[in-house]
Amino acid sequence: MLKEFKKFAMRGNVIDLAVGIIIGAAFGKIVSSFVNDILMPLMGVLLGKVDFSNLFINLSGKNYSTIAAAKAAGAATLNYGLFINAVVDFVIIAFAIFLLIKQINKLSPKAKEPVLQKECPYCLSMININAQKCPHCTSEL
Repeated sequence: MLKEFKKFAMRGNVIDLAVGIIIGAAFGKIVSSFVNDILMPLMGVLLGKVDFSNLFINLSGKNYSTIAAAKAAGAATLNYGLFINAVVDFVIIAFAIFLLIKQINKLSPKAKEPVLQKECPYCLSMININAQKCPHCTSEL
């Protein structure tokens, strides 16, 4: 069983998948940092100095100035600012993956349509369905 697992793990597809997951996780961290540390603060300034990471609705009825203070007190909150950050994060990652897949599809060879064949009635060789002369026995079709 150990040999089977080693054979499975060392196949190219599994290794490619592992590399893809690691690179994807690192890319996700970069995009998350870009969204949280650069993009959302700029959007906040443009929208009237709003800090999206600190937008929340307090469900406990008490007043808290930050999400951290509400969490420290154990208050229930709806953190819609963090949700907005996550949505922007997702949209950027999804768009980047879309662009990457589009480029990969451009570079990969296109699958050829299967050539339809028929049998030559004289020599019984398989020939192109549109052939007017058999390339094997040179009979007119």
